[in-house]
Amino acid sequence: MSIRLENVHKSYKLHGGSSKAVLRGVNAVFAKGEAVGILGRNGAGKSTLLRLISGVEYPEAGRIHREMSISWPLGHAAAMHYSISGADNARFIARIYEKPIAETVEFVEGFAELGQYYRQPVRTYSSGMMTRLGLALSLAVDFDCYLLDEVVAAGDSRFAERCRAALLDRRARSTMLMVSHQAETVRAFCTSGAVLKDGRLTRYEDLDQAIAAYHAG
Repeated sequence: MSIRLENVHKSYKLHGGSSKAVLRGVNAVFAKGEAVGILGRNGAGKSTLLRLISGVEYPEAGRIHREMSISWPLGHAAAMHYSISGADNARFIARIYEKPIAETVEFVEGFAELGQYYRQPVRTYSSGMMTRLGLALSLAVDFDCYLLDEVVAAGDSRFAERCRAALLDRRARSTMLMVSHQAETVRAFCTSGAVLKDGRLTRYEDLDQAIAAYHAG
């Protein structure tokens, strides 16, 4: 089981009619059980890469082969419906992924720790609350691969530690792809690395080599 990117290209239209190439022929293979940290500066295309892998967006050219179930990018609210409550979002996810509804609602409520807001529309949440809900929704489903975009823990140190423990638990039995511009964040969760620069992705089996290349670039 793997995720394979073959000559993937992606660009965005800019104001004035011009376009910016974000990914320029990216080739990569992510095998089952890997924990890969993808480092890149702000604007390098890290979030775009995760959205393409998840299927939220499509490449302009090239192909992405997915042989495992993949989460939405944690750290974003793309998987949520803003007009309904956190609890209703949990029910929706449970139905989509054929999980026990009551059990899923209870798990998300306990993990996200949103209090009375759990039954309020998501549009009333702060960005931190949305992050907590998104993480809880993702962890309520057993994906083969989890996608993490930058820092996913929001809240006090106790909640951050709960997030860390939960993600390390998932890493032990799932594939994990994490994008970040902070080497220390990647080092905490990943065992190998890659650097995204100028639209190209370079893989390194040794995480220290990836971090060194990132800082040198």
